[in-house]
Amino acid sequence: MNQGITGDATPWYMQKLTPCEEVGGFPIRPGFFLENGATAIPGGVNFTVYSHGASSVELALFHRGAEEPFALLPFPDSCRMGNVYSMIVFGLQIEDFEYAYRVDGPWNPGRGLLFDRSHYLLDPYAKAVTGQSQWGTRPPYGFKYRARVVENDFDWENSVQPLIPMQDLVIYELHVRGFTRHPSSGVQYPGTFAGLAEKVPYLKELGINAVELMPVFEFDEMRDDREIGGRKLLDYWGYNPVCFFAPNTSYASDVEHNREGEELKSLIHLLHSNGIEVILDVVFNHTAEGDERGPYISFKGFDNQIYYLLTPDGKYYNFSGCGNTVNCNHPIVQRMILDCLRYWVSEYRVDGFRFDLASILGRNEDGSPMSKPPLLQSLAFDPVLGHVKLIAEAWDAGGLYQVGSFPAWNRWSEWNGRYRDDLRRFLKGDEGLIQAVATRIAGSQDLYDPALRGENASVNFITCHDGFTLHDLYAYSRKHNELNGWDNTDGENNNHSWNCGAEGPTEDAGILRLRRRLVKNACAVLLMSLGVPMLLSGDEFGNTQFGNNNAYCQDNEISWLDWGLLEENRELFQFFQYMIRLRHAHPVLRSGAKPAGCGLPRISFHGEEPWRLNASPQSRTLGVLFAGRDAADEADDILYLAINAHWESRTLRLLDLPDGRRWRKQVDTFCEPSTCAEWGEAPLVEGGSVTLEPRSVAVLLGCAQ
Repeated sequence: MNQGITGDATPWYMQKLTPCEEVGGFPIRPGFFLENGATAIPGGVNFTVYSHGASSVELALFHRGAEEPFALLPFPDSCRMGNVYSMIVFGLQIEDFEYAYRVDGPWNPGRGLLFDRSHYLLDPYAKAVTGQSQWGTRPPYGFKYRARVVENDFDWENSVQPLIPMQDLVIYELHVRGFTRHPSSGVQYPGTFAGLAEKVPYLKELGINAVELMPVFEFDEMRDDREIGGRKLLDYWGYNPVCFFAPNTSYASDVEHNREGEELKSLIHLLHSNGIEVILDVVFNHTAEGDERGPYISFKGFDNQIYYLLTPDGKYYNFSGCGNTVNCNHPIVQRMILDCLRYWVSEYRVDGFRFDLASILGRNEDGSPMSKPPLLQSLAFDPVLGHVKLIAEAWDAGGLYQVGSFPAWNRWSEWNGRYRDDLRRFLKGDEGLIQAVATRIAGSQDLYDPALRGENASVNFITCHDGFTLHDLYAYSRKHNELNGWDNTDGENNNHSWNCGAEGPTEDAGILRLRRRLVKNACAVLLMSLGVPMLLSGDEFGNTQFGNNNAYCQDNEISWLDWGLLEENRELFQFFQYMIRLRHAHPVLRSGAKPAGCGLPRISFHGEEPWRLNASPQSRTLGVLFAGRDAADEADDILYLAINAHWESRTLRLLDLPDGRRWRKQVDTFCEPSTCAEWGEAPLVEGGSVTLEPRSVAVLLGCAQ
């Protein structure tokens, strides 16, 4: 590496380096121009940063917590190669300083040039960020973000990543802070990576095998902080990144000076050892710098016209809805994103990424969508990311909706918003949806051609962080976001929800039973659908956000999981647990199942009569038959999903099974308990038909006895 600098092929970290000159009283020499960021080396620290438009760059060194730097070191000409500035500063101990940059260059806002050396800028490749490490507090010296040098020497021992096939995943979306912040969580370190680690036995008990963590990159929760109704509102979700390479330090339970990220690595290590993969929700579509009214943090001062999509007059395109849009397909930005994801995979052993507003990643510099976006193609074929799950939120705030058409190269999966909307409407009783719902349950092949996209392109979900919880979906017919402070104008208005006859909390036993049944219906159908299921944390025990469908700012009981509901709704938890176990046990519910030996089709649709789907607008009854070989290729695996979304009971005549098999009812959401503890304990279905009570779901297993 960098042989031209040292004159031999010895690895740079093994070389004995000596100073060549002095700057600001510090001995320095040209650094390693390909090593972005700040890296500790024997005898000093290597600093590398780049700027296309800058005329000069200065390194600012601060004592910890100091407002002014103790040293300003301009990069001499000898430490510049092209547009890269790289300098080794000798005699620095990484525990003794924090650092930032000052960048000078032309000032021409109409052309997007905003160079101003009065601003201290955060290293775009910073591995740890200081300045706001205590949750919900502003630093004493204002928002002058600095970086620390990190020792990346975490001992992963002999651990290996689970490498679970995509089709076998059951994803569980959660917010690191909200998962354990409530006093009822019972953990020692609430609201932190360590607190989440304490809940790993619970995740194992539930049966999920992948967690999708809402943003853990360093973000600014204090952006737009305010007080409404006696509550302090913050940017709680974290979708406003400050730095892409650094973990959010306020999620650590203890100070990790110069070892930032170790608590997160320990969490990932523990999850892996329990067979659970880690998917990060990443935000590359915008940054916390906002528009022309926003702060200088990093990218504006380094190369504003490169890092952001700008209008011809130098203003910011806002396809993110957050003030700016990252120029993802510029070669410089594309490289940074690739470097970032490789870093999280190599240093943190992350198993996958969910890309927020991913359609922005496919926009050109003029904002238009590209047919073959270079960034998306590079991610699809990158060797380091070869086994990593890539999941797109295939839309953006600028009106680009690409569900089913996201550029994929047979590598990308998508959050299937069409699945969410069609299933929500159908399960609450809307008419005219039988054909659409059958297609969604069968893997949405109208959207995802298996020959082009494989069979795992659809990530199915009914709820996620953005919107109602599953409990609230059947407890509220309209959103209740008044406590967000925007007069209930924020959040989605079209939720396809239904309050079952009373808005919000009620003591009506009949309504409560109906709500619980509808939650179970949604769970059962989701986990019986082809594609990759994703659950929202807390849905399994009836967690509520009290009707708030946009709780992005609520760092309180509205967003925190109330673990007291787990015991109160233990039977609901057991139902989710059972359905997850059923999915894991039956390969016919996942892609790649082998054809059934008995001749039944892989998937077929039925109505009140077998083989006759009634797709009339008034029909609300659907039977879905799954058939295939088990994993050992020894016996046929046959399951039948029966759904009655009508408010009256319906009787479905069942098809006759081959080879003397009999139907056993494994699930009936109308009954309590709704499941059988073991497959063999399920009662036989007599008379060749099954009666579905109003608004209920049943699952039948074709057994050899």
